[in-house]
Amino acid sequence: MTPIQTLKKTGALVLGAALFATGALPADVVETKNGSRITGKVSQIDAGAVVIATDYAGDIKIKQSEIASITTDTPINARLADGRVLNGSIASTAAPGEIVLSGPAGATTTARLGDFKETWAPGAKDPELVRRERKWSFEASMDVAGKTGNSEQIGTSFSLRATLASSFDKLQLHTGYDRQITDAEKSAELFRLGADYQRNFSARFSWYARDETGFDRVKDISLYNTAAAGFGHDVIKNEIATLTFRAGLSHRYENYGTNHDPITGAKIIDDLSEPGIDLGLNNQLTMKTWSVVNRITCTPAFNDFGLYRIYHESYIELPLASPRWKFRVGVSNDYNSRPVPGVGRLDTTYFARLLLTWK
Repeated sequence: MTPIQTLKKTGALVLGAALFATGALPADVVETKNGSRITGKVSQIDAGAVVIATDYAGDIKIKQSEIASITTDTPINARLADGRVLNGSIASTAAPGEIVLSGPAGATTTARLGDFKETWAPGAKDPELVRRERKWSFEASMDVAGKTGNSEQIGTSFSLRATLASSFDKLQLHTGYDRQITDAEKSAELFRLGADYQRNFSARFSWYARDETGFDRVKDISLYNTAAAGFGHDVIKNEIATLTFRAGLSHRYENYGTNHDPITGAKIIDDLSEPGIDLGLNNQLTMKTWSVVNRITCTPAFNDFGLYRIYHESYIELPLASPRWKFRVGVSNDYNSRPVPGVGRLDTTYFARLLLTWK
């Protein structure tokens, strides 16, 4: 036997002995109640399931109720339902659904598999810290529409919204301008600038503060402002849907600066400045290929519940080929129970907009 052949044979024997001594390459093992044994790398334990990454079938998601035992070769970080954060390797006990997490210096913790809220790899960032990070997102749109023939019409509008959101709060800043000329007469001119802040103080409850100011030339409102603050409750809150009710206090101000008698100069109608109630409903449904948003607010005055304003907006949003571009179509209604003389109570707007979004 040549020296090279001897070296190859010795190397093979050493490798075989090493594999025999260790039994197998490091791997996590999940055994199910029907007798299946899955080896790989446990990447996630949460939401009633265990995800194990395998070389032969990719990620496999198994219901926790179907797991007989689970063992990890390497430590993981785990957050339990009671808020504790632990680090260690996992092994099942003889009791069904019970596991032992072995940490540094031999410390052990016994818990139910269903108590695991989430897990993450050592060295990775805590998911809760990631969720609490505030991140900006933006959207902008601009429309230009015209018509000729029996009537001449041209309209322009733009809007911009910036959102700073985390898992516990959300700040929304928005502005917009709409102007339309029909047969040389101004039929719409509206500007608005507003902010809305919401902070969760529990899983389902929050407080909020909002303010919007602007003008509406056609309705003869030279300046308006609506400020409100109160509490919100999430009736529905999950990954795809939210339904939030709001209730609080408000103050509504409208200045009719140009509404004067041409002879006496006296105002035809007094400016509005009324404290009142603020009621709101926000709903959002987000699917893979579309989303729907519904918003409605109502601000009746304390002194006269017949004096109120209702604003409603509903739209559906569809992503386009580029993830930055979206198409939005919807309707909005603005109802003022007591407008200035000569102005209708209800304005309804139908819109179709192309949105540019970025982060």
